[in-house]
Amino acid sequence: MLKIDNLSKIYRVGTFGGQELHAVDQVSFEVEDRQIVSLIGESGSGKSTIGKMILGLIPKSSGSISFNGTETSSLKNSALKEYYRKVQGVFQDPFSSYNPIFKADRVFKLIREEFFPSVEACEWDEKVENALKAVGLNPENVLNKFPHQLSGGQLQRLLMARALLLDIKFLVADEVISMLDASTRIDVLNLLADLKSRGLSILFITHDLCLGYYISDQSVILYKGHIMEKGTTEKIYSNPLHPYTRMLMASVPRLDKKWEPADVKWKDEQPKHKGGCAYAERCPFVFDKCRERPLLVEITKGHSVACWRRSEIR
Repeated sequence: MLKIDNLSKIYRVGTFGGQELHAVDQVSFEVEDRQIVSLIGESGSGKSTIGKMILGLIPKSSGSISFNGTETSSLKNSALKEYYRKVQGVFQDPFSSYNPIFKADRVFKLIREEFFPSVEACEWDEKVENALKAVGLNPENVLNKFPHQLSGGQLQRLLMARALLLDIKFLVADEVISMLDASTRIDVLNLLADLKSRGLSILFITHDLCLGYYISDQSVILYKGHIMEKGTTEKIYSNPLHPYTRMLMASVPRLDKKWEPADVKWKDEQPKHKGGCAYAERCPFVFDKCRERPLLVEITKGHSVACWRRSEIR
């Protein structure tokens, strides 16, 4: 469905834009039909930048983003409008998606005006009610309310209902539950899983490994805009191969034992230095070869890692 190939985003920074910041650097992965792929990494890893490029909110510097075989950067006018019928996004802060001086259900009116102007009012009202019920909302409790009168979870669900009205095929879910309370988080996660069962593909952007494990079929581990590891979620979580992935796993709090640093062992430890690997500055196992950018190599079927010392991992 969605294919990203060697995607990069470069920002000009510094005085008079004399320096370059590679927010995303040659990233490649795919999202298949009825699949949830998690983009996982700490803040600044390029997760949201990738989501914004998919949605056309910011331009890419190089590489390609194709949806059902069509390069998205070539879409214009009616073709671009049709793209947004099928691809939508829901973001971290639901309150930022609403104008506080208008009632929250205005998002549905805008959809009708732009995409369904010929639909009769009674038919549209029925479509809205069905979409709200599909995301677990009671229309009587949320319609004709201002954003401040609704909870964050309700506002997120309203945005998902808006997406359902367009009969979308692909959803970019960017940290959609990070601002929600614990009881609401599981409801939204289960809603995403339900949408997947109905045929929706989802790019789930998160920094929380537990959430990625709970919901995703595939996982992509990002660090400073580079892919460190990718593959099926079960393989990555059961056997993390990259030092960065292992560090992330070790950082997840556990109730059954005291936290301890990750026990990552190599055959030959070397002093660390800066190098071509994006993680070299933090990796305690860096060696001379790390001055070159490591290739993303498939170790086993459905599990790839970008590390020069991959053969030494045990």
